[in-house]
Amino acid sequence: MRQLLPFAFAAMLLSLAVPAFADSTPAPATISIIGEDKVMAAPDIAFVTIGVTTDNKAARDALTENTRSMTNLMATLAAASIDPKDIQTSGFSVSPQYVYPEREANGVQAPPHIASYQVQNGVTVKVRKLEALGTILDQVVTVGANTINSVSFSVDDTTKLLEEARKAAYTDAETKAKTYAGAAGIGLGRILSISENQGAPVPEAYADVRAMAPMASAPVPVAAGQLTYSISVSVQWEIEGQAH
Repeated sequence: MRQLLPFAFAAMLLSLAVPAFADSTPAPATISIIGEDKVMAAPDIAFVTIGVTTDNKAARDALTENTRSMTNLMATLAAASIDPKDIQTSGFSVSPQYVYPEREANGVQAPPHIASYQVQNGVTVKVRKLEALGTILDQVVTVGANTINSVSFSVDDTTKLLEEARKAAYTDAETKAKTYAGAAGIGLGRILSISENQGAPVPEAYADVRAMAPMASAPVPVAAGQLTYSISVSVQWEIEGQAH
């Protein structure tokens, strides 16, 4: 073992004597441009949260009453040809409702007591026939629904819409890059990177008349409007040539 030490020491000295050469290749000059585009489309589906809230002195009675109304609500949705897979429970709770007495004349605070129990049950429904949405809202209220929240619209399949926006966004980036390159007297080389940022759909402030027309006779007026989908893409090119 002792005989190996001189060799190990010599190897260490040799490694220290060899200089470490860093990569001296300069990084390529690049140009990065962001291209943008947006597409508008009339929604073809709606999401609505519908529920029943009941209150009773006995929790069992509040639940029984709630269950009865929810059963009628589910039957109404089935009669409206809503597929069971498009109905999802979004919330259920049973909670005591407390009463807090006022302080007595001697300043003693009586403890709170339970006055009743509240039961809440809600479902989120995907409505695929927008022309039926107004009628459905009217019918579920008739059978006992007393909470309707979060009515929102969407496009069921955005594949083609986003493909169109992506192509236009890239064209926008390329057009800008060529403009800058021409002004600077340089050329565009190979593409080094492409990254995308997709914005959330934004409802337009105005309504699409075509979307509203079928709902004109519905008991509950509903305006679907239009949605705007935006895409931005960042493209980086390698620069060829020298600026003037």
